[in-house]
This record gives sequence, structure tokens and C-alpha cells, in this order.
Amino acid sequence: MTVVPPRLPPRDSGDAWVEGPDGRRFWGRYGAAGLLVHDPEAGILLQHRAEWSHFGGTWGLPGGARHEGESAIDGALREAGEEAGVPADALGLAFTSTLDLGYWSYVTVVTRALRAFTPRIGDAESLELRWVPVDEVEALPLHPGFGSAWPVLRERLAERVRIVVDAANVVGSRPDGWWKDRVGAAERLLAGVTALAAAGVEARALEGSAPVDAPSSAPVPREAPPEGPGTRAWPAIRVVLEGQAKGAQAASPLQPGESLLLPAVAVEISSAPSQGDDTIVAEATAGVAEGFRVLVVTADRELRSRVEREGAEVRGPSWLLSLTDAAVELPAQDVRGDD
Repeated sequence: MTVVPPRLPPRDSGDAWVEGPDGRRFWGRYGAAGLLVHDPEAGILLQHRAEWSHFGGTWGLPGGARHEGESAIDGALREAGEEAGVPADALGLAFTSTLDLGYWSYVTVVTRALRAFTPRIGDAESLELRWVPVDEVEALPLHPGFGSAWPVLRERLAERVRIVVDAANVVGSRPDGWWKDRVGAAERLLAGVTALAAAGVEARALEGSAPVDAPSSAPVPREAPPEGPGTRAWPAIRVVLEGQAKGAQAASPLQPGESLLLPAVAVEISSAPSQGDDTIVAEATAGVAEGFRVLVVTADRELRSRVEREGAEVRGPSWLLSLTDAAVELPAQDVRGDD
């Protein structure tokens, strides 16, 4: 029996098949993106695909073809909103993983549910939407693409990284006249860190270790994650301010008139009541206790020893500054995950 697809809304120019040199066909002229929502209590939000669709009857992620000029993150959120009623403001970015075939790409946008919500079927592409416990996902007949990616995605679900920034030390590592205006120098750092929080960090940059006093141009030793290029992560970031710099304010990463579906990850500011080092150690200790992998950014050797005793890792100021400089230069499309 042939399953006839229902009449669908007018198509976007991206709603078309792409055929590779080996004859395989993939949906999405500009690539495609899917949204993985992980709720620690409910599990993974999965879509039972309509029989008439590609690989109909299997289970996968809400998602679909990206529009022309649309970032992967915005595309995944739009599709999940249309198909499953997923509220973007209930999500926090965790990481993205990209399958890039050269002529076509698929980006998995992995998020954490910040509050409970009930998905709802929004179009004819779903037979059912269901929260599936993580341990039960593999028991379902999965879409082949999702099935092959799931083992690595599952392994990374538990990853939580927090970056704790010794602002005074990082600011002091760059001779740009910071001593003339400590508040202004701190705000420049916060602007860069805020841009980084919005853009995310290449997963490779979070692997391995970096010399504490490496120059900004020095390569950072790193190990490539198994997903390959196009993988980004959104760690939590806390900046510790002390002395005169405590008057600094973080600016929004959005330019006037911009409207993005998912708010940028917030940068938290901790104002040290006295010694900044003590506050940094306390932040590192708390983060490790909460289950985070904590990276403290400082070149202070005594502070390094203190936080390492608490289970944290250390990166030098040049490591962070190279990331923030790159994030500030990124166009808005890349900030939203245009892999």
C-alpha cells in the first residue's frame, strides 16, 4: 500500500533534495539541522516520523531543511518549534555536532531543557512525540542517521564545562594601557567573553592542555573530538572581578535590531569581596563539587596550584584571549552555528 503524503504548506527554496556523487540523496538544498533536547528527568525528545516521510516509521530528532542564509541553530529551533512546539526560551545550548559531506551538511544542535514543557504535534510529519529515557533510545527503530550519531551524542550529554576567569590576571597580560582605566579594561574583557558565550567554543579548544604562559600566537595542544570538525560547545563562564574593576558591566552580545531565537549564554560576574584569588578558588571548588569540569584562566602560579588541588584545570590568559578575539570577529551567521 502506498502512503500518500498530505498537502503541505508552500515550500521554502531550501526544501529540495541534494544528490551526492555516489547517488545518495539528502534533504535540504542549504543543509539540514535537527534539535536534540535533553531533560535530565524526562530523557530525550524524539519524533516518530510519518510513514510517508523519508525513512518513515523510524524515530529521530525534530528538524529539517535550513532556509537560505539561516544558521544551523536557528534552523533547528525553527523546525522543532513548527513540528513539535518546542519553546526556544526553555532551552540552553550545550553543543553542536556537524556531519559535513562537502556537498551537504547536517548539524545536530544539542540543548538542555531549563524547564519542563509538553511537546505538541504541529504538522503532518509526526506520528508521535515522546520523551524517551536515555537508556531506552537504542531500543527504538531509529532513523539511520540519528542511530549512527547517537552513541557519541549520548556520551557527551553528561559533559558540563565551567570556565572561571581571573579577570585581573587576564587583563594584565595584555599591555594595552589597562592601568589607565581598570573599569574600561575589564569591560573590554567582558565584551570579548560575552561574544565567546554567544559564539561557543570549538570543542577542540577544550581538549588537552595549554601552557599557562604561552604567547597568544602559540598553538594550543589539543585532541580532535570524535565527531570531527564543526563541533562547538557552550560552557558556563564566570568572570571574577576585584578592586576598581568591580564597577565593570557586561554588554549584550546582540547588535541593535538583531532578534535571535535562542538567548545567548549569560556570562556570570563574581565580585571578590577582598582577595580575588580566594573567590576564584571558591568558585573552582564549588564547580567541581557540582560536577563541572572547571577550567580556571590565570597565569598566577600560586593560584594555579591552589585550584589544581581542588580538581580544576588551568589555562593561560593567551588561551582565552585567542578565543575571545576570534569570537568578536565572527559574523552573526557564524555565531549562530553556520557550520
